[in-house]
Amino acid sequence: MYLVPMQAVDLLINAKWIAPVEPDNVALPDHFIAVTDGVITAIGPSSELTHSFQAKETIDLPDHVLIPGMVNAHTHAAMTLLRGYADDLPLMDWLQNHIWPAEDKWASEKFVRIGTDLAIAEMLRGGVTCFNDMYYFPDVTAQRAEAAGMRACVGLIMLESPTIWASTADEYLEKGIQVHDDFRHSELVFTAFAPHAPYTVSDESLKRIRVLADELDISVHIHLHETAHEIQEATARYGMRPLERLSQLELLNSRFQAVHMTQLIDEEINALVKNNVNVVHCPESNLKLASGTCPVHELMQAGVNIALGTDGAASNNDLDMIGEMRTAAMLAKGASENPMALPAKDALRAATLGGAIALGGADQFGSLVAGKAADMVAINLNDIRTQPVYDPIAQIVYSANRDQVSDVWIAGKIVVRSGQLLTLSQNSILDEVTQLASQIAHSTLVN
Repeated sequence: MYLVPMQAVDLLINAKWIAPVEPDNVALPDHFIAVTDGVITAIGPSSELTHSFQAKETIDLPDHVLIPGMVNAHTHAAMTLLRGYADDLPLMDWLQNHIWPAEDKWASEKFVRIGTDLAIAEMLRGGVTCFNDMYYFPDVTAQRAEAAGMRACVGLIMLESPTIWASTADEYLEKGIQVHDDFRHSELVFTAFAPHAPYTVSDESLKRIRVLADELDISVHIHLHETAHEIQEATARYGMRPLERLSQLELLNSRFQAVHMTQLIDEEINALVKNNVNVVHCPESNLKLASGTCPVHELMQAGVNIALGTDGAASNNDLDMIGEMRTAAMLAKGASENPMALPAKDALRAATLGGAIALGGADQFGSLVAGKAADMVAINLNDIRTQPVYDPIAQIVYSANRDQVSDVWIAGKIVVRSGQLLTLSQNSILDEVTQLASQIAHSTLVN
């Protein structure tokens, strides 16, 4: 009798459901996933497991749905330290009169280290395995992501005005390129140019970024069409809307990440389609700042890739991607008056594969398929809030809470087990946050 040898794997997970996102974007009942060297090697029905694999570790998840790690496609991680600092204000008042002055006083390497650790801890516990950041000291953000075992696209921030990070356009670019070079061989951290917005970055700097992005083959990540005021100001200053200006500067392509996009006309949607531009939707931040509503349904109908982001915790005020999926789905339905706009499966796609596509990493993460990194999240649906279960994907989007995330793996390494962080000390982070926040609060009261 000839016996077929069993395949040796590092990890075998047997789950109640697996929602791989692609190719079918369905929940597969009673399926397993096999992982070797941090890479998914097989997915199949649990009934096929008996004599197929020999695993170093086997995990049974009889009440869970396993999804790809979520991608927070736009955030400012260190701004967790300004969570609740200046609430209930319009964007420009919030920025110019509260946030920017606070950053001028407090932003530092220490601020970014502590704030980023707090953000990473929050995101990991909520099932986020990759984040796309835009903030000062991107080198510190990259270091903290690597230390925590988290995937991150670190923005090489660019402004015309001097900040704690750089004084001139040349210095922003020089320091940004150095960060890119320092982390170019990282297995978890990659980079994107991150000009803040069209109203804070000149044509000359944007042209230089376009050339450098092409040379380095990295993305461009920018706030764009966030408010009606931005459009009015751009029209008065340049005689054209911001997207047209960026188009003339030849920045629009498949590596371009347009964040917010609440103010769009038909011609602009056509331009996004033509140039394969990615739109990063931040529904909760836009709602809180009353900035407008991104026309997600129209964009998706036209074929534009949609990713989801939380924005920073100062304007959201959390980094909860499960909550963001729910808000995005509800907002799309209400804004379009169409209950079929952004169904649950498309919201999950935007929070996973859509983000991976936007960041240029869809060949590595964003879905559970053989050959990709094992970035995975287990969500326990055996909870009073999520029973009974008829459709696991709909249950995640419309009913689940992020505290139902039990386990998280990044490149096959477990970073959250049974809701507990394994690569960060929650108590140490909270101690440092409390000390620094008390200083910020005291300074605000004194002033």
